[in-house]
This record gives sequence, structure tokens and C-alpha cells, in this order.
Amino acid sequence: MKIAFVGKGGSGKTTLSSLFIRHLAANEAPVVAVDADINQHLGTALGLDEAQAAALPAMGAHLPLIKDYLRGTNPRIASIDTMIKTTPPGKGSRLLRIAEDNPVYEACARTVRLDDGDIRLMATGSFTESDLGVSCYHSKVGAVELCLNHLVDGDDEYVVVDMTAGSDSFASGMFTRFDMTFLVAEPTRKGVSVYRQYKDYARDYGIGLKVVGNKVQGQDDVDFLHDEVGDDLLVAFGHSDWVRAMEKGRPPHFELLEAVNRMALQKLQSAAEDSYTDRDPERYMRQMVHFHLRNAESWGNAKTGADLAAQVDPGFVLGDHAPVSQPS
Repeated sequence: MKIAFVGKGGSGKTTLSSLFIRHLAANEAPVVAVDADINQHLGTALGLDEAQAAALPAMGAHLPLIKDYLRGTNPRIASIDTMIKTTPPGKGSRLLRIAEDNPVYEACARTVRLDDGDIRLMATGSFTESDLGVSCYHSKVGAVELCLNHLVDGDDEYVVVDMTAGSDSFASGMFTRFDMTFLVAEPTRKGVSVYRQYKDYARDYGIGLKVVGNKVQGQDDVDFLHDEVGDDLLVAFGHSDWVRAMEKGRPPHFELLEAVNRMALQKLQSAAEDSYTDRDPERYMRQMVHFHLRNAESWGNAKTGADLAAQVDPGFVLGDHAPVSQPS
């Protein structure tokens, strides 16, 4: 299943997404973790040192390889130059699976060894000075969206994406690619402001959304969050000595995380599992096509010089058991 962590800057979404990833690994679930935030900190939150995190390959730098692999033998795609971030799969496309080996993972993913298992980590790459004036961060996360559009996953497998902060997650249709979105909110008015923006989009597109309270100091904070977000509040995290040690680069073994926080992580996993049972592959595909046609009309056709609407395969639905085209 596909999980996103969103929230305003400083809410702690990277910390909580890293805890959730560690929790899944401890439960022996296959995990692909993706750092799609403009500030790339997921690697260090998962235990990499600064040099190791900086050495992670940037997905955006490998976009031609990603496009070439995913294109496969799809006759509707004339060349990789006509593929954009929303290009949907069709007959002949190569699809990705979480637990397989493929050229995309070989180029863009690195194995991170956690206390209780290994996960794959991918990163969009940081926004650098060379990007100023000529690029926007959404062009970097385009590689993530393209991969999600071509990903086949099961109910016991996870892609966990640490998204960019604030409402920037709505700059494309990528927010519809997830079975569950966990919105991390502090118990303040600013902390719940992103929720107010997000809930309408989630409702309009049928996206699973739960609020995860963070930096909660007492029942008054919990009551505030509940008053602001209602039943969307799933669970709340308070102070953690384990997290404080992790942020200093000296985390104890993960099994020593406070019991109350381990129980909270299990609630996140249970909510994700529940959302997977509501998955509608046909709706998922319709939304993918909807945003592709919007992007094609607004800028894609002009940029590529092609009619990108012709890339839509009307008989193709990306489902859990869709056939996977292998490299020739």
C-alpha cells in the first residue's frame, strides 16, 4: 500500500515517517521509503550519517532511465521525450513491484539496514542553488509521481513517502496516489491549518486522511486537536526520550521505543491496512488519467510537441494483479 506523510514545516512529519518505517521493518513488511521533501532529512532520521545521506542518488537525475524502463513496449508512447510526470501506464508498460529487483531501484534506491530489517530508500534530491530561477521543486518530485503511477503493490507491502511541507503537496495529482495520508499536526492553530486545506481535497477525491498529533504535552492538547479535526484525529505522540536520542544520532535499539509510542505506530499501520481494503483500482486509474489530461492541456502538449491525451490506454487498469512486462 502507498502511504504519505504530510504537514507543515517543523511538525515532525519526517521523524514520525521514519518511526513508522522502522515499525514496519520490525513487523517484517517490505518497505520502499521515499524522501520527497524539499529538505532531505529522511535518510538521517533512518540512521544514515550526513555523508551517507548526501550520497543518496537523486531520482530526478535518473529520470531518463526511469522513463525508458517504464515505457517498455507501450505503443502509445512514441519516445521518452513525450513522457511527463503524469504519464499513465498502458499495455506494454513495465510496472514496478516493491520487493523486486529492477534497473530503477538499482540506480535510485539504496538499502538501509535498520535494527529489525532492511528497507529500500529513495530520494528526490535536494533543491540546490543551480535550480533557482530555472526550476521548481515539483519537477524533482515528478520522478516519484511517475513511479507511483507504475507501481503494483500488495496489502502487506508499503511505499512510505515523506512529502514536501504545507499545501505544496497539491501542486499535482500526486496526492491521489496514496491509500492513506497521515497529516502530522501540532496542537496549535498553525499546526492544524494544513489540515483545513487538505481535508477538502481528500474528500473530493476520496483519499483516506487521518491526523496524527505530535508534540502533545497533555490532555488539553489532545482536546484541542479533537476540537479542530474531529474524528480525523487518529492518535497523538508526546515526548519521547528515544526520539531525542535518535535526533542526537545515538538511538537505542528500536525495541526500546516507549510502549505508548509503539502502540500509536500500530494504530497507524492498522489504519493503513483498513484503507487498503477500500482501494478501488478503477477510480485510481480514472484519477490518474484526469490529472494527466489536465497537465497535458495546460503545459504538457506544448512542452513535448505531442498530443499526450493519446497516451491514455482506455482498457488498462492498474490493479494488484496486473501483468508485469519484463525487459526484453
